[in-house]
Amino acid sequence: MTRKRRCAALAVTTALLGTGVVLTAPPGAAGAAASAASAAEAAAPAAAGATVVGETWLDARTVDLMIDSPAVGASLPVRVVLPTGYAANPDRTWPVLYLLQGAHDDYTSWTRETDVVDFLAGQDVLTVMPSSGPTGIPTDWWNYGSADAPDYETFQVDELMGVLQQRFRAGTKRAVAGVSTGGYGALAFAARHPGTFGAAASYSGILDTTALGMPTVLNAIVARERLLPLTLWGSHLLNRDNWNRHNPYAQARALQGTGLYISQGSGLPGGDFGNLEGALLEGTLWAQAHRFTARLDSLGIAAQVHLYSGGAHAWPNWRQEFKASWPTLAKGLGLS
Repeated sequence: MTRKRRCAALAVTTALLGTGVVLTAPPGAAGAAASAASAAEAAAPAAAGATVVGETWLDARTVDLMIDSPAVGASLPVRVVLPTGYAANPDRTWPVLYLLQGAHDDYTSWTRETDVVDFLAGQDVLTVMPSSGPTGIPTDWWNYGSADAPDYETFQVDELMGVLQQRFRAGTKRAVAGVSTGGYGALAFAARHPGTFGAAASYSGILDTTALGMPTVLNAIVARERLLPLTLWGSHLLNRDNWNRHNPYAQARALQGTGLYISQGSGLPGGDFGNLEGALLEGTLWAQAHRFTARLDSLGIAAQVHLYSGGAHAWPNWRQEFKASWPTLAKGLGLS
């Protein structure tokens, strides 16, 4: 493919970011969030100043929380799924599995698009699905150095864990997995907080944010939500140090000792022709996934890697990859 055609393909795929995920909240999501906020009988303070301001039980095991986050400067929804043995073991603490959303989706995506509630029913794990904001990039935003820039990383890694420990008997063992921008978050969290997560899994994630074309992809994600791209981490040229501090590739050495599962499809050729846009986007991420896994190899860091032909940037692939990664995640959670 010529350089001109590659650039054209990149422009198409970045314009179509979010393919494979719902781009707006599903019917009733906004109402559920409002209901959660109004249903709170009393605000409950948690670690780092985070406060639970709403709680709505969807069934015996699933609850939606609304958490006021000082780090983000907003109230954010989080879905929590309890293990089936939770009520019968009132003195037990539980390991925590984070499942992170993709770009332009929301905290309901994992329960909407997968059978994760049933799949994890027999596992002794507390499962949480936090909001990463409209872009789905769970990071501390730069916003030109503003002290008030939203910090989704602190919210998810620190504030949320304090809430879970206080209200749901969360233990100290954690694992994290995510799709697309959530896959970025999973590996970034594990690298930026060494020892905090026993395992991390990425399904079609952006794992080398400064690789060829990846700043354009990230800028397109931000711009799609009518935000200025520079508010993320600044310019990828002028603020290179900040980009590298948030780049799993640049921070890969810190992943030593973390159980890792990394999957990525090649998209076209041999992709999902029923989802052409998703196949094109998956292909856009192919080279950087190879670069990242090669970096792990060069550092002697073990990882279970599944780089497969075809595939699309969509949930049918990610559902399979989550189940394939479960042994890695379970080991990191101390369940095997």
